[in-house]
Amino acid sequence: MSLTQQYLLDTYRAQRLGEPAPPAPGTHDWQVVRELRDHRRFRAVLAERPAHGRIRQALIRWLHRQPRPSR
Repeated sequence: MSLTQQYLLDTYRAQRLGEPAPPAPGTHDWQVVRELRDHRRFRAVLAERPAHGRIRQALIRWLHRQPRPSR
């Protein structure tokens, strides 16, 4: 049974029982990805590992920026 078929079956059952319909497949995918990323970052802090990703890159750019020539 495909994901779409299961969703349609669950929607039908919920309607027949007077319950709220389940969320459509893929509705919360990005939220799950964000929560997983946040959890990995939290675990890194607990393990006292250095920061990675956008924050680290922004910090490196800020520390190594070239002074602007004066006009």
